[in-house]
Amino acid sequence: MIYDVIIIGSGPAGLSAAIYGKRAELSLVVIEKAALSGGQIINTTEVDNYPGFIGISGFDLSMKLREHSDSLETEFITGEVKDLSLDGETKVITLDDGTKLRAKAIIIASGGVPRHLGVEGEKDLAGMGVSYCATCDGAFFRNKDVVVVGGGDTAVEDAIFLSRISRKVYVVHRRDEFRAKKGSVTKLLSLENVTVLWDSVVEKINGDDVTESITIKNVKTNEINEYDVSGVFIAVGYIPNSGPFKDIVATDKSGHIIAGENCETNVPGIIAAGDVRTKELRQIVTAASDGAMAITAVEKYLNQ
Repeated sequence: MIYDVIIIGSGPAGLSAAIYGKRAELSLVVIEKAALSGGQIINTTEVDNYPGFIGISGFDLSMKLREHSDSLETEFITGEVKDLSLDGETKVITLDDGTKLRAKAIIIASGGVPRHLGVEGEKDLAGMGVSYCATCDGAFFRNKDVVVVGGGDTAVEDAIFLSRISRKVYVVHRRDEFRAKKGSVTKLLSLENVTVLWDSVVEKINGDDVTESITIKNVKTNEINEYDVSGVFIAVGYIPNSGPFKDIVATDKSGHIIAGENCETNVPGIIAAGDVRTKELRQIVTAASDGAMAITAVEKYLNQ
């Protein structure tokens, strides 16, 4: 069988694409490597910025999206994509068990994962004060003390955003200058409630059930200090799940698949949606939007 489209990933982008694809009466299948659909949001304690769902948990929102797709009798296959190849205009997907699937078009909605620090307490307190998305979770730390870890554009912009909400913002950066845009850096350094901890790294995130403090080490003096904070926002990069596709489609230096707002890649019939593609804002709502646009791109390609 040759499907009209194979959707790789069942996070918000993939599930949105599945819903729009089924409504467009396309023959499709969704491939998901995890046991449950939802992608990164499934581990989010509370989502408060997705329209229409006030204070819903990431797990519950994931299930709502999956239920909607299931109601349209979407076909799902559990497996991990190991290879994408071209057979003329037909796209061939190979799964980890050797299964090969063929389609006229492919939507890559495989998402990605935030880069972790790998320090003690980070994993245990994820979602309990440790966050990788300031715009997602910042509102939960209103009038509290927080830390942002990183020195790039995302870290600086996160710190500026949090300065409007939180009482105190510490920025931990292992170097003595930021890599972010100069305008953003100037703005950050002018804020009275922001303190930059230069030449410093996180040693440990402390707390039992919730984040209570963070241990910081100065890499030049070896001085160690502990700061009482309620939130730790880690912004040290993002790793897109684009590995199996890098030999086929163009990616940027960080590994994100190069695709604009129309989600089209440099290869006709291969579409990238959600966090795996190059984009300014990686949020649930933009991923869902990408899913709809991806199906529009697929229909355009099939009609050609």
